[in-house]
Parts: sequence; C-alpha cells; structure tokens
Amino acid sequence: MPDAKLLEVFESPTESAFVIEHIAEEFTSVCPKTGHPDFGEVTLRYQPRPANAGGTCVELKSLKLYYHSFRSEGIFYEAVTNQIRDDLVALMDPAWLQIITNWRGRGGIRSVIRADYGDIPAHFRGR
Repeated sequence: MPDAKLLEVFESPTESAFVIEHIAEEFTSVCPKTGHPDFGEVTLRYQPRPANAGGTCVELKSLKLYYHSFRSEGIFYEAVTNQIRDDLVALMDPAWLQIITNWRGRGGIRSVIRADYGDIPAHFRGR
C-alpha cells in the first residue's frame, strides 16, 4: 500500500527560485481490473519555496522507497498520479509542483497523465 510516511525532506539550499526535476524510469503498480503489472515513468518537477520561507526538498532515497510502495497496489493511472501529487504537496508545500506519469502501452494504447499544483514558474514556462 502506498505510504507517504516513507517520504523525508531537507531544507531548501537557497532563497533563489529554482526548479528540480526527478525522473523515475522504473515505476510499477498493478491494474485493479486485470491484476497485471503496469509499468511507467514518473517525472516530478517542482519549485521549492525559498529557504527563508520554510522551503523543503524531497530526499531521493525516501522518494524511491515511496514509489516502490505502489508496486503491489491495485490502482488506476489517474489515481497514482494524483495521489503522488497530493502526498508531495502535503509534505513540502512547494510553490509549484507537477507530476507526469508516462505509462507503457497496453492493448495499443499509451497513457500520459499530468497533475499540477500552483502556477508554473515564469522561468520554467515552455519546457
């Protein structure tokens, strides 16, 4: 079962605006209809709040363990994407956050799901 308690943070290293992007290429969950594994890639992009405003960043090993907690979970693509967004927003309260899940094809159909929080930073628009 997905476990947000696995997630840890550290203080943002700067008061300047910057965007972090982490890509997990080997994400796995289970289709709740068929019980078959679903394989995908999760891209996390976010702008932490400044250090002087209590900004935090997610620690990578904890993020990996959190992602692994989905491995045996029967959950739809859309629910995965939104749950990751909601858990990370609750953890870090970033200025902006985007989760993109890119699922490998099944039955000739590939799916890409996006879930956003906040306004896209001006210096990151168009990427």
